[in-house]
Amino acid sequence: MKNIVLDTCFILTALKFRIDIESELKRILEEKFKIFYIDKTLNELKNKPLEKLSLDILSNLNATPIQTDSERNVDSLLIAHVGTNPDDLIATQDKRLKEKLKKRNARIITIRQKRYLKIVN
Repeated sequence: MKNIVLDTCFILTALKFRIDIESELKRILEEKFKIFYIDKTLNELKNKPLEKLSLDILSNLNATPIQTDSERNVDSLLIAHVGTNPDDLIATQDKRLKEKLKKRNARIITIRQKRYLKIVN
């Protein structure tokens, strides 16, 4: 079973382009998966135009929060998560985060052509 960790930017971008995250993940992954998000993601979603819809999507995906005690931002926590869980895939659209994750040989899921998901690295 694969673990997928969603970044805030990925969630918002998928909503903007009306991408069905679950269907697309089923299409690109050949095995079962579980969806997670860093608990601080909820703080980043506050006061965003798509906040309520984002929270509904996380609920519909049965996404599980990864609890953290750190005051670091979500990007730093995702990089640290990859260090301890190298088999997990990180779903992000953040260019700087993708570069940092690639340096750590992390597998990344990204949105391509505003329509579909693709695994890179």
